[in-house]
Amino acid sequence: MSSEEGGALSRRAFTSILGVGAAAAASGAAFGQAPSQRQGPPTVVSNPPRDFSPRGAPTTYFSDPDILSVDPSFDNLVQPNAAIQRIWTGALWAEGPAWNAQGRYLVWSDIPNNRQLRWIEDDGRVSVFRTPSGNSNGNTFDYQGRQISCEHLNRRVVRYELDGSATVLADSYQGKRLNSPNDAVPHPDGSVWFTDPPYGGQLYEGAPDEAGGPSNPSGRINPRLGQPPEVGRWRRELPTNVYRLDPSGRLDVVITEEQVPDPNGLCFSPDYRRLYVASTGKGPGDRGPGGKGDIHVFEVGPDNRLSNGRRFADCVVDGVNCNSDGLRCDVEGNVWASSNAGRNLGYSGVTVWNPDGKLIGRIRLPEVCGNVCFGGPKRNRLFMAASQSLYAVYVGTQGAAPG
Repeated sequence: MSSEEGGALSRRAFTSILGVGAAAAASGAAFGQAPSQRQGPPTVVSNPPRDFSPRGAPTTYFSDPDILSVDPSFDNLVQPNAAIQRIWTGALWAEGPAWNAQGRYLVWSDIPNNRQLRWIEDDGRVSVFRTPSGNSNGNTFDYQGRQISCEHLNRRVVRYELDGSATVLADSYQGKRLNSPNDAVPHPDGSVWFTDPPYGGQLYEGAPDEAGGPSNPSGRINPRLGQPPEVGRWRRELPTNVYRLDPSGRLDVVITEEQVPDPNGLCFSPDYRRLYVASTGKGPGDRGPGGKGDIHVFEVGPDNRLSNGRRFADCVVDGVNCNSDGLRCDVEGNVWASSNAGRNLGYSGVTVWNPDGKLIGRIRLPEVCGNVCFGGPKRNRLFMAASQSLYAVYVGTQGAAPG
């Protein structure tokens, strides 16, 4: 789908496609209500329905109605007269947005379609950037401007070099294949830190284990169908850890599954003295209960050892679990977390937490949000990869790190 087609898709047309727009208009349900109070299926974030496309009627007369200040401190982070925009739609599951400052473009993953997409700032054009992508999930750019991608299908982390070649940074630990690396962040010392939950062990986003493996115990699923010859011959062997890849090539476990089950998104604080990690739900082959959708924080010592691990935020808002996934910090140390609230419409989007773990603001989107990043030439535009679409809004702060 072209960027024009994506931009022209209105919110009203989108709900009509789903066949539920009329039911929502009749219900007039407010989106802060509990699910039991809604009359009919939920369809929109704002009431009346809004059109997120460039051709839609104005919705923002001073501040966007779907950017909510929970605490007055969030007012300083909101950019007046800046509207949330849907700048593209057409993915199966959008994830891993990352901003390339030199090229002034955004790259993100469409995991089930096995491709990476690129949005170019100067004309808003969207094109396929890389296919196949190894069912890549998280992407980032290191301090040398090289793209780093986490591949579900190939169960590895790769780096795309400046000359166009690709380097496998990590695909195993102590001789055992990684599960499905999910998200990665660079450190100024040249290291790369990444999470390794098992979500790529499903048909939709990667490939299950070979017959008898934890994600394919019955062996009824053939993981080799439609895949390159080497895929489908692995099985899950490792717990869901967080790793640090040293510039020397040494790979170390920095957070164990017992500390943070099913680690997903992660980010550093602006001074790199804290590491935030999202813990998400039970994945393929998990024997334990999985994570709770909350965010954990650890202190980072000068030797890169982590200490004082604790829960930073439960991500529960108005009794609704706004399960966190991707994370980014701004220059003030606030944590911007994507929110997957499932069918609790009005709670998916982004939650914003101050350094003390207090909820200060929310951004409501009409789709589940998987990941976020800061971009634009001034790094003051928040990009949100949300289900089938890519959204963006200017904010009153800057992202703390590249990518």
